[in-house]
Amino acid sequence: MKLDILAFGVHPDDVELGCAGTLLSAIAEGKKVGVIDLTRGELGTRGTVETRKAEAARASEIMGIHVRENLGMADGFFKNDEPHQRKIIEMIRKYQPEIILANAFEDRHPDHGRSCKLVADAAFLSGLRKIETEHEGVSQPAWKPAYVFHYIQDRFMEPSFVIDISAFMDKKMEAVQAYSTQFFNPDLNEPQTYISSAQFLEVIRSRALMMGRRIGVAYAEGFCSEKTPGFASLDVFIQNRT
Repeated sequence: MKLDILAFGVHPDDVELGCAGTLLSAIAEGKKVGVIDLTRGELGTRGTVETRKAEAARASEIMGIHVRENLGMADGFFKNDEPHQRKIIEMIRKYQPEIILANAFEDRHPDHGRSCKLVADAAFLSGLRKIETEHEGVSQPAWKPAYVFHYIQDRFMEPSFVIDISAFMDKKMEAVQAYSTQFFNPDLNEPQTYISSAQFLEVIRSRALMMGRRIGVAYAEGFCSEKTPGFASLDVFIQNRT
């Protein structure tokens, strides 16, 4: 299946927190969207590998994601090296996305920034035909996505652009809360963590509200880009003005 957008997250729930609204909007437009989780989130204080897997499946169902895979890298200990890059190159070449969404440049959790560099490097290398990869015994052609964008996570970063997600904010929060072991759940007897309070969920909504104010809409998600996005003409700003 060729995808329009492939979103990478280190942990199950990264994508939901960072860019679920944008993915929901793209799916509503008829685009094919996939998610790749690098790890199973096995170092998380709350929940288990099994519950995280079930929660990711539920969140994918809520969003209507077309495909989701987990690469099983070591939570907290994966590296930006050739073996890990090749795993991501294989996924990029398998799904041939036009756009990749990845973790933030740097963040409170060190895995996020490390993943950002890992995915961006792999996206570049995926376009080099002399790097040979196989999937299920079949040689893969080189594929380079048009853009790699990075969603904003816990630490605020000045966005390169923002996407209006006003129509999808409630569905985004539903997908986030599918991770019932990770976020506020008064019925759960688990240790409290940085993200398990009711206030954390309010922060997610407030961040989207703040981003939305920048373009005069209710809610938005921000993205950072190392590559300058280009347009054929100024018409794109007129057609899509808010």
